[in-house]
Amino acid sequence: MFDWLIELTDHGITEFTQLPWPPDSLPTFDHTVRALLAIFFVCLICGTMGALVVGNRMAFFSDALAHCAFAGVALGLIVGLAAGGVNQRQITLVMVLFGVAMGVLIAFVRETTNLANDTVIGVFYAAAVGLGAIFMRWGAGQQQMLGIEAFIFGDPNTAQTWEILLLAALSVGTILFLIWFYNPTVMASANTSLALSRRVPVRLCQYLLIVLLGIMVNLSIQIVGALLINGLLIVPAAAAANVARNLRQMFWFSVVLALVSGIGGYLLHWEVNCRVPRGWQIGTSGCIVVLAVLFFIASMLGSRWLRQRASARA
Repeated sequence: MFDWLIELTDHGITEFTQLPWPPDSLPTFDHTVRALLAIFFVCLICGTMGALVVGNRMAFFSDALAHCAFAGVALGLIVGLAAGGVNQRQITLVMVLFGVAMGVLIAFVRETTNLANDTVIGVFYAAAVGLGAIFMRWGAGQQQMLGIEAFIFGDPNTAQTWEILLLAALSVGTILFLIWFYNPTVMASANTSLALSRRVPVRLCQYLLIVLLGIMVNLSIQIVGALLINGLLIVPAAAAANVARNLRQMFWFSVVLALVSGIGGYLLHWEVNCRVPRGWQIGTSGCIVVLAVLFFIASMLGSRWLRQRASARA
Protein backbone atom coordinates (compact mmCIF):
# COMPACT_ATOMS: atom_id res chain seq x y z
CA MET A 1 0.00 0.00 0.00
CA PHE A 2 2.83 2.37 0.88
CA ASP A 3 5.34 0.94 -1.59
CA TRP A 4 5.50 4.28 -3.40
CA LEU A 5 6.56 5.99 -0.17
CA ILE A 6 9.21 3.36 0.47
CA GLU A 7 10.52 3.76 -3.08
CA LEU A 8 10.56 7.55 -2.73
CA THR A 9 12.48 7.30 0.55
CA ASP A 10 14.95 4.82 -0.94
CA HIS A 11 15.49 7.17 -3.88
CA GLY A 12 16.14 10.07 -1.51
CA ILE A 13 18.65 8.02 0.50
CA THR A 14 20.43 6.95 -2.69
CA GLU A 15 20.62 10.53 -3.94
CA PHE A 16 22.01 11.61 -0.56
CA THR A 17 24.77 8.98 -0.65
CA GLN A 18 25.81 10.12 -4.14
CA LEU A 19 26.55 13.67 -3.06
CA PRO A 20 30.26 14.62 -3.22
CA TRP A 21 31.21 13.05 0.13
CA PRO A 22 34.76 11.80 0.80
CA PRO A 23 35.20 8.27 -0.57
CA ASP A 24 34.14 5.44 1.77
CA SER A 25 32.94 7.89 4.41
CA LEU A 26 29.87 7.24 6.54
CA PRO A 27 27.34 9.16 4.35
CA THR A 28 28.30 7.20 1.23
CA PHE A 29 26.64 3.95 2.32
CA ASP A 30 22.89 3.30 2.18
CA HIS A 31 22.83 1.16 5.31
CA THR A 32 24.62 3.75 7.46
CA VAL A 33 22.24 6.51 6.37
CA ARG A 34 19.29 4.27 7.23
CA ALA A 35 20.92 3.44 10.55
CA LEU A 36 21.35 7.12 11.44
CA LEU A 37 17.74 7.87 10.50
CA ALA A 38 16.48 4.95 12.58
CA ILE A 39 18.63 5.96 15.56
CA PHE A 40 17.45 9.57 15.30
CA PHE A 41 13.77 8.60 15.45
CA VAL A 42 14.28 6.00 18.19
CA CYS A 43 16.26 8.44 20.35
CA LEU A 44 13.74 11.21 19.73
CA ILE A 45 10.91 8.95 20.90
CA CYS A 46 12.87 7.57 23.86
CA GLY A 47 13.96 11.04 24.93
CA THR A 48 10.43 12.43 24.89
CA MET A 49 8.86 9.39 26.54
CA GLY A 50 11.68 8.84 29.01
CA ALA A 51 10.72 11.82 31.15
CA LEU A 52 7.17 10.48 31.51
CA VAL A 53 8.40 6.95 32.23
CA VAL A 54 10.77 8.13 34.94
CA GLY A 55 8.19 10.53 36.36
CA ASN A 56 5.58 7.75 36.55
CA ARG A 57 8.09 5.24 37.99
CA MET A 58 7.54 2.86 35.07
CA ALA A 59 11.12 1.70 34.52
CA PHE A 60 10.35 -1.90 35.47
CA PHE A 61 7.14 -1.74 33.42
CA SER A 62 8.96 -0.72 30.23
CA ASP A 63 11.58 -3.41 30.85
CA ALA A 64 8.80 -6.00 31.12
CA LEU A 65 7.35 -4.81 27.80
CA ALA A 66 10.75 -5.25 26.17
CA HIS A 67 10.90 -8.85 27.37
CA CYS A 68 7.29 -9.45 26.32
CA ALA A 69 8.52 -8.80 22.78
CA PHE A 70 10.42 -12.10 23.05
CA ALA A 71 7.07 -13.91 23.10
CA GLY A 72 5.58 -11.52 20.55
CA VAL A 73 8.21 -12.11 17.90
CA ALA A 74 7.99 -15.89 18.37
CA LEU A 75 4.19 -15.72 18.19
CA GLY A 76 4.50 -13.71 14.98
CA LEU A 77 6.63 -16.50 13.54
CA ILE A 78 4.02 -19.11 14.47
CA VAL A 79 1.19 -17.04 12.96
CA GLY A 80 3.20 -16.64 9.77
CA LEU A 81 3.88 -20.37 9.55
CA ALA A 82 0.20 -21.13 10.12
CA ALA A 83 -0.76 -18.65 7.38
CA GLY A 84 1.61 -20.29 4.92
CA GLY A 85 4.34 -17.65 4.76
CA VAL A 86 6.65 -15.75 7.09
CA ASN A 87 7.87 -12.19 6.57
CA GLN A 88 9.42 -9.58 8.80
CA ARG A 89 6.53 -7.12 8.55
CA GLN A 90 4.05 -9.74 9.72
CA ILE A 91 6.25 -10.66 12.67
CA THR A 92 6.59 -6.97 13.61
CA LEU A 93 2.82 -6.44 13.48
CA VAL A 94 2.08 -9.42 15.73
CA MET A 95 4.90 -8.41 18.10
CA VAL A 96 3.52 -4.87 18.45
CA LEU A 97 -0.06 -6.07 19.01
CA PHE A 98 1.08 -8.64 21.57
CA GLY A 99 3.20 -6.07 23.41
CA VAL A 100 0.36 -3.55 23.57
CA ALA A 101 -2.06 -6.25 24.77
CA MET A 102 0.34 -7.31 27.54
CA GLY A 103 0.81 -3.70 28.65
CA VAL A 104 -2.94 -3.10 28.83
CA LEU A 105 -3.45 -6.37 30.73
CA ILE A 106 -0.76 -5.41 33.24
CA ALA A 107 -2.45 -2.07 33.84
CA PHE A 108 -5.90 -3.70 34.13
CA VAL A 109 -4.78 -6.36 36.62
CA ARG A 110 -2.91 -3.71 38.61
CA GLU A 111 -6.13 -1.70 38.90
CA THR A 112 -8.40 -4.61 39.84
CA THR A 113 -6.21 -6.33 42.45
CA ASN A 114 -4.48 -5.32 45.65
CA LEU A 115 -1.13 -6.64 44.48
CA ALA A 116 1.89 -4.37 44.32
CA ASN A 117 2.93 -3.03 40.91
CA ASP A 118 6.20 -4.93 40.80
CA THR A 119 4.41 -8.18 41.69
CA VAL A 120 1.92 -7.86 38.82
CA ILE A 121 4.65 -6.89 36.39
CA GLY A 122 6.77 -9.83 37.56
CA VAL A 123 3.92 -12.27 36.89
CA PHE A 124 3.41 -11.02 33.33
CA TYR A 125 7.18 -10.87 32.83
CA ALA A 126 7.43 -14.57 33.68
CA ALA A 127 4.39 -15.40 31.53
CA ALA A 128 5.85 -13.64 28.49
CA VAL A 129 9.21 -15.36 28.79
CA GLY A 130 7.51 -18.73 29.26
CA LEU A 131 5.28 -18.22 26.22
CA GLY A 132 8.30 -17.09 24.25
CA ALA A 133 10.12 -20.32 25.09
CA ILE A 134 7.08 -22.36 23.99
CA PHE A 135 6.56 -20.50 20.72
CA MET A 136 10.27 -20.55 19.96
CA ARG A 137 10.32 -24.32 20.28
CA TRP A 138 7.36 -24.64 17.89
CA GLY A 139 9.11 -22.50 15.31
CA ALA A 140 12.54 -24.04 15.77
CA GLY A 141 12.83 -24.80 12.05
CA GLN A 142 12.40 -21.14 11.08
CA GLN A 143 14.47 -19.41 13.76
CA GLN A 144 16.70 -17.83 11.13
CA MET A 145 13.81 -15.40 10.58
CA LEU A 146 14.09 -14.20 14.17
CA GLY A 147 17.69 -13.04 14.17
CA ILE A 148 18.06 -13.81 17.87
CA GLU A 149 21.32 -11.91 18.38
CA ALA A 150 20.00 -8.83 16.60
CA PHE A 151 16.76 -9.12 18.57
CA ILE A 152 18.60 -9.20 21.91
CA PHE A 153 21.25 -6.56 21.21
CA GLY A 154 19.86 -4.74 18.17
CA ASP A 155 21.64 -3.64 15.01
CA PRO A 156 20.76 -0.28 13.43
CA ASN A 157 22.68 -1.23 10.29
CA THR A 158 19.96 -3.77 9.44
CA ALA A 159 17.17 -1.16 9.59
CA GLN A 160 14.93 -1.27 6.54
CA THR A 161 13.16 1.65 4.92
CA TRP A 162 9.67 0.57 6.00
CA GLU A 163 10.88 0.37 9.62
CA ILE A 164 12.25 3.91 9.39
CA LEU A 165 8.91 5.14 8.05
CA LEU A 166 7.07 3.42 10.91
CA LEU A 167 9.41 5.07 13.42
CA ALA A 168 8.85 8.43 11.75
CA ALA A 169 5.08 7.97 11.98
CA LEU A 170 5.44 6.94 15.63
CA SER A 171 7.49 10.08 16.29
CA VAL A 172 4.65 12.20 14.90
CA GLY A 173 2.13 10.28 17.02
CA THR A 174 4.29 10.74 20.12
CA ILE A 175 4.54 14.50 19.54
CA LEU A 176 0.75 14.74 19.12
CA PHE A 177 0.22 12.76 22.32
CA LEU A 178 2.57 15.08 24.21
CA ILE A 179 0.86 18.19 22.82
CA TRP A 180 -2.57 17.05 24.00
CA PHE A 181 -1.86 14.87 27.02
CA TYR A 182 1.53 15.81 28.50
CA ASN A 183 0.24 18.15 31.22
CA PRO A 184 -2.73 15.89 32.17
CA THR A 185 -0.42 12.87 32.33
CA VAL A 186 2.07 14.72 34.54
CA MET A 187 -0.73 15.92 36.83
CA ALA A 188 -2.21 12.42 37.05
CA SER A 189 1.17 10.94 38.00
CA ALA A 190 1.92 13.66 40.56
CA ASN A 191 -1.47 13.73 42.33
CA THR A 192 -4.28 11.50 41.10
CA SER A 193 -6.88 13.01 43.44
CA LEU A 194 -6.06 16.53 42.30
CA ALA A 195 -6.20 15.43 38.67
CA LEU A 196 -9.62 13.83 39.16
CA SER A 197 -10.91 16.96 40.89
CA ARG A 198 -9.79 18.96 37.84
CA ARG A 199 -11.67 16.52 35.58
CA VAL A 200 -8.49 15.16 34.05
CA PRO A 201 -9.15 11.85 32.20
CA VAL A 202 -6.68 9.93 34.36
CA ARG A 203 -7.44 6.44 33.05
CA LEU A 204 -7.38 7.60 29.43
CA CYS A 205 -3.98 9.24 29.94
CA GLN A 206 -2.58 6.16 31.65
CA TYR A 207 -3.81 3.71 29.01
CA LEU A 208 -2.73 5.92 26.11
CA LEU A 209 0.73 6.16 27.67
CA ILE A 210 0.87 2.38 28.04
CA VAL A 211 -0.25 1.77 24.44
CA LEU A 212 2.25 4.28 23.09
CA LEU A 213 4.99 2.78 25.24
CA GLY A 214 4.17 -0.72 24.01
CA ILE A 215 4.31 0.36 20.36
CA MET A 216 7.53 2.30 20.92
CA VAL A 217 9.38 -0.48 22.72
CA ASN A 218 8.47 -3.12 20.14
CA LEU A 219 9.28 -0.99 17.09
CA SER A 220 12.60 0.11 18.59
CA ILE A 221 13.85 -3.36 19.48
CA GLN A 222 15.27 -4.03 16.00
CA ILE A 223 17.42 -0.90 16.36
CA VAL A 224 18.55 -1.06 20.00
CA GLY A 225 17.70 -4.59 21.14
CA ALA A 226 15.43 -6.02 23.82
CA LEU A 227 18.09 -5.87 26.54
CA LEU A 228 19.15 -2.28 25.76
CA ILE A 229 15.96 -0.43 24.84
CA ASN A 230 15.11 0.22 28.48
CA GLY A 231 18.55 1.73 29.01
CA LEU A 232 18.03 4.23 26.19
CA LEU A 233 14.56 4.99 27.53
CA ILE A 234 15.52 5.45 31.19
CA VAL A 235 19.16 6.57 31.39
CA PRO A 236 18.94 9.91 29.49
CA ALA A 237 15.83 10.86 31.50
CA ALA A 238 17.57 9.90 34.74
CA ALA A 239 20.60 11.99 33.76
CA ALA A 240 18.29 14.90 32.94
CA ALA A 241 16.62 14.56 36.34
CA ASN A 242 20.00 15.02 38.01
CA VAL A 243 20.59 18.45 36.50
CA ALA A 244 17.12 19.79 35.72
CA ARG A 245 15.42 22.33 37.98
CA ASN A 246 11.88 21.64 36.78
CA LEU A 247 9.88 19.24 34.61
CA ARG A 248 10.27 21.35 31.49
CA GLN A 249 14.05 21.30 31.75
CA MET A 250 13.99 17.58 32.49
CA PHE A 251 11.96 16.94 29.33
CA TRP A 252 14.23 18.90 27.00
CA PHE A 253 17.45 17.69 28.63
CA SER A 254 16.20 14.11 28.23
CA VAL A 255 15.55 14.65 24.51
CA VAL A 256 18.95 16.25 23.92
CA LEU A 257 20.86 13.60 25.89
CA ALA A 258 19.06 10.76 24.10
CA LEU A 259 19.84 12.24 20.68
CA VAL A 260 23.47 12.97 21.56
CA SER A 261 23.87 9.45 22.99
CA GLY A 262 22.34 7.85 19.90
CA ILE A 263 24.09 9.81 17.18
CA GLY A 264 27.33 10.09 19.17
CA GLY A 265 27.33 6.38 20.00
CA TYR A 266 26.87 5.42 16.37
CA LEU A 267 29.63 7.78 15.20
CA LEU A 268 31.92 6.40 17.92
CA HIS A 269 31.14 2.86 16.80
CA TRP A 270 31.90 3.80 13.18
CA GLU A 271 35.22 5.46 13.97
CA VAL A 272 36.42 2.65 16.24
CA ASN A 273 35.43 -0.14 13.86
CA CYS A 274 37.17 1.60 10.96
CA ARG A 275 40.45 1.64 12.89
CA VAL A 276 40.61 -1.75 14.63
CA PRO A 277 41.03 -5.29 13.25
CA ARG A 278 37.83 -7.12 12.38
CA GLY A 279 37.86 -9.33 15.47
CA TRP A 280 38.01 -6.29 17.78
CA GLN A 281 35.02 -4.39 16.44
CA ILE A 282 32.41 -3.14 18.90
CA GLY A 283 28.61 -3.26 18.89
CA THR A 284 26.56 -0.25 17.89
CA SER A 285 23.74 -0.44 20.44
CA GLY A 286 26.18 -1.08 23.27
CA CYS A 287 28.10 2.09 22.37
CA ILE A 288 24.88 4.11 22.44
CA VAL A 289 23.73 2.87 25.84
CA VAL A 290 27.21 3.04 27.43
CA LEU A 291 27.58 6.64 26.24
CA ALA A 292 24.20 7.43 27.82
CA VAL A 293 25.40 5.86 31.08
CA LEU A 294 28.55 8.00 30.96
CA PHE A 295 26.34 11.07 30.60
CA PHE A 296 24.39 9.91 33.64
CA ILE A 297 27.58 9.54 35.70
CA ALA A 298 28.75 12.98 34.56
CA SER A 299 25.37 14.51 35.48
CA MET A 300 25.47 12.87 38.90
CA LEU A 301 28.96 14.15 39.64
CA GLY A 302 28.19 17.56 38.14
CA SER A 303 25.00 18.01 40.17
CA ARG A 304 26.84 17.06 43.36
CA TRP A 305 29.58 19.59 42.58
CA LEU A 306 27.01 22.31 41.92
CA ARG A 307 25.21 21.58 45.20
CA GLN A 308 28.46 21.71 47.15
CA ARG A 309 29.39 24.97 45.48
CA ALA A 310 25.97 26.44 46.25
CA SER A 311 26.16 25.39 49.90
CA ALA A 312 29.68 26.85 50.18
CA ARG A 313 28.41 30.19 48.89
CA ALA A 314 25.51 30.10 51.34
